[in-house]
Amino acid sequence: MIKNSVKNYLLPFSICLVVALALYPNSSLNTEMYSTEGLDLNYNIKSDLAMSDGSDLSKPDIFTPHLGKSFEGFKEALAFKESRGDYFTVNTLGYLGKYQFGAETLKLIGVYNPNHFLYNPELQEKAFMANASRNKWILRKDIKRFEGKYIAGVKVTESGILAAAHLAGPGTVKKFLRSYGDYNFSDAYGSTVKHYMKKFSGYDTTIIKPNKKAKARI
Repeated sequence: MIKNSVKNYLLPFSICLVVALALYPNSSLNTEMYSTEGLDLNYNIKSDLAMSDGSDLSKPDIFTPHLGKSFEGFKEALAFKESRGDYFTVNTLGYLGKYQFGAETLKLIGVYNPNHFLYNPELQEKAFMANASRNKWILRKDIKRFEGKYIAGVKVTESGILAAAHLAGPGTVKKFLRSYGDYNFSDAYGSTVKHYMKKFSGYDTTIIKPNKKAKARI
């Protein structure tokens, strides 16, 4: 019976001893084998991230690609201003979708079912292009005449003109330009033609082709 008791204690002790020896760090470890010499460790991050105090680490990560002054940058910046990029939103005045279209503007580019439009992101993107093409055709002479000039302290660019036309319509933009800023329309939320001309200045909108009869088709 004594022999059985010894076996019962000895076996677990032996196993624990073997495991402990296996995990015990080797004092003769050669650290030179793990040198970082020769490795490129020069990782650069933006200064605003490097100086972060970590106060907003609890916020969820949001992927915001830097699109610069590209056409995609123009579209996404304008969409963010209009709706924060939400395809399925309707504002208090009844404007729809990612780019906040009114029903009457949609009719001009061949869209007659606002509900279908609201739940169709592809159609919304087509509508944006069609409307921009139509506006560019209407404003083609004004773009040529005023681009590069300063009106009311704002440098006139094609993208600024097209953004303002999206806000207020091409006729309103004509009045702003031809009055040299005296006629500065403001919408129900306080956004003005001048503000849009400045905020969306300098983007590449050459991909938009002027087209009097542009329609949104999918």
